[in-house]
Amino acid sequence: MQLFVDNLSNVDFSYLDDQRGLVGETWLASALLDGGLDKTSMIWDFGVVKKVLRNWLDDQLDHRLLVPTRSSHLTYEILQERIILSWSFGSGDVMTMNAPLEAVALIDAERINDQTVSQWSIKQLASHFPDNLEHIQLTFEAEEIHSAFYHYSHGLKKHDGNCQRIAHGHRSRIQIWRDGARDHELEINWAERWTDIYIASEEDLIGISDAENPQMHFAYDAPQGHFELTLPQSVCYMMASDTTVECISAHIAQTLHDENPNCDITVKAFEGLNKGAISEI
Repeated sequence: MQLFVDNLSNVDFSYLDDQRGLVGETWLASALLDGGLDKTSMIWDFGVVKKVLRNWLDDQLDHRLLVPTRSSHLTYEILQERIILSWSFGSGDVMTMNAPLEAVALIDAERINDQTVSQWSIKQLASHFPDNLEHIQLTFEAEEIHSAFYHYSHGLKKHDGNCQRIAHGHRSRIQIWRDGARDHELEINWAERWTDIYIASEEDLIGISDAENPQMHFAYDAPQGHFELTLPQSVCYMMASDTTVECISAHIAQTLHDENPNCDITVKAFEGLNKGAISEI
């Protein structure tokens, strides 16, 4: 017999890709459990299933950087509950990060995708299952989107929770109205601007290298510890404010209004799945 829990939870995270670099992502998780009935005539109580799986996803995947530890593009070391890593991608680009170990999930795989993360997660979850549970399938899938969207990563140093981690992200829709009418062209253009982007606050920038391909160096201290990140300048977008979704929606609206000064602009910026902020100018 099987027990299913569709749309169990969603996870917002970033991961390392050997071509795209640092990629923000949002997945929706569902579970399918095989097993016999226990003394209560259940495979596993729904309330317990949802609590165990949601808590584990929140603790171990959500708002972390997923790192494929068997990839040849990765070098890393762990020192005193911190991780220092370097990731090569694309045509010779490099990203580095120095952060608390809890800011990453070390995935035993050559690459990050829904299947490798599912396989790794099931192994990690095994000790949480009751004896009558024979098998579990954990599936991850991206939101089905038929309009413009972008992948972005960021870190919110002022946040008390896991949003403070310097390299976590989202896959997000964007909706824009110009003079009260949806403007799909503006949406597509903005999504193209922010393809696999890292959105940073100007006050977190501590240096830019003078190399042929400049690297931007970001650092800040947050409740969980000290964070540092370097990325090619070409994949970074600077904001004068924090990079909360409220600030992001306001920034997009103001930028588009500056580019279209005679128009009223409304921006609905999503932060992952079914949440976000709206700004009007």
